[in-house]
Amino acid sequence: MRLILGSGSPRRKELLAALGVTPDAITPPDIDEDPRKGELPHVYCARIAREKLAAIPAGPDDIVLCADTTVALGRRILGKPADAAEARAFLDLLSGRRHRVYTGLAVKRGDTLRERVVEARVEMKRLSTAEREGYLATGDWQGKAGGYSIQGPAGAFIPWISGSYTAIVGLPLAETAQLLQAAGLPVWGKP
Repeated sequence: MRLILGSGSPRRKELLAALGVTPDAITPPDIDEDPRKGELPHVYCARIAREKLAAIPAGPDDIVLCADTTVALGRRILGKPADAAEARAFLDLLSGRRHRVYTGLAVKRGDTLRERVVEARVEMKRLSTAEREGYLATGDWQGKAGGYSIQGPAGAFIPWISGSYTAIVGLPLAETAQLLQAAGLPVWGKP
């Protein structure tokens, strides 16, 4: 039995390590992550996690773990910004408001698929122009849903969350441990 992590995210690898789990292989899938017209954020995350899973070649006894995290303001999905201008627009939308972060998880072993979507709520303080521009200059927004990462410098902009901090980072530990154990992978070392 091998564990294949279908993600190139160093944060997801670090979070798995917190569970005492080291992937045997890391295989980032190459799929189209564009939302469908009218697709709700939680439905989108679940679909993308499943599509990532389907794109990973695996043996019948391998366990494959994929996840997708997105930021949503109401029904609007704020994915990874294409450039600094889009990141700026996202931060302007989120400034002074509460929003939701969804992480879809999908775990497959053989023909058995297990999945969850975890929701967290986040409040971003009202950003001054200097704060916003200073953050954009760090480059930390690149490759981050909603144009920010809570574990980076933008954590200083987040006075309140409700739900799983690790889900906001990109891999909710409690739910991940539960799905991996259900698939037969021990966490926190061998039994």
